[in-house]
Amino acid sequence: MRAIPYKIYQLFILAPVVLLASIWAGTTIAILCPITGWLRQHLPCPLGILTRPDWWGTTISRLWSRIIIRASLLHVEVHGRENIPPHASCVYTANHQGAYDIFLISGYLGVEIRWMLKRSLEKIPFLGIACRHAGYIFVDNAGAGKTRATYRKAEEALKHGASVMVFPEGARTFTGSMSPFRRGAFTLADELQLPVVPMTINGSFCVLPRQRDGKFICRHPLSLTIHKPIYPHSQGADNIHRLMEESYEAISSALKP
Repeated sequence: MRAIPYKIYQLFILAPVVLLASIWAGTTIAILCPITGWLRQHLPCPLGILTRPDWWGTTISRLWSRIIIRASLLHVEVHGRENIPPHASCVYTANHQGAYDIFLISGYLGVEIRWMLKRSLEKIPFLGIACRHAGYIFVDNAGAGKTRATYRKAEEALKHGASVMVFPEGARTFTGSMSPFRRGAFTLADELQLPVVPMTINGSFCVLPRQRDGKFICRHPLSLTIHKPIYPHSQGADNIHRLMEESYEAISSALKP
């Protein structure tokens, strides 16, 4: 599809689809997650996944993300699914190229995860309240105490069998290249002795980079490469540094220029 017809398509088809899908997903999660959580606590025999708020949050988020990517007419490839540890809590990390990273991972990773998100995203209508009810963790860097409280929530989620998803760069790239990683995700993995699963995202920077927020997207294939998990060998500063360094190397190895 050529540039001008694709822009017209975005205005009259894609934008309404994204708006309606976001209202539907946000409202459904905000209603279903509290109800299923209450049922799980009060039913003598909970109905399996049907009374798990995290399952509903993940399932609806996956469908919402796929609707947006397919409505955007973007091709997606996923490599390395065999590297996902079965039935294990993990800390998933990835480079952060653009806004479509969230749709790509939510829609196509195929794992129940709790996102660690910027606090500013909590203010987005429908989606902010949905993320809270789905158990996602908003990172508050307003002070050392609030940062520690954020990571305690992540630790609790990991201790109860969930996996978390973190962008260790902390923000989307301005250039397409990776920024240095922050220690937070790897400190979590070290403290709980969990594997880190690095993932490489390609194409999202071409679709909608940070400097084009609020503007038209460009058609470009998206790919997600899941690398082999990196397991802790010890505990402490040396292990954190090793996890961070090996994750950076793994993600860089599949990053296209």
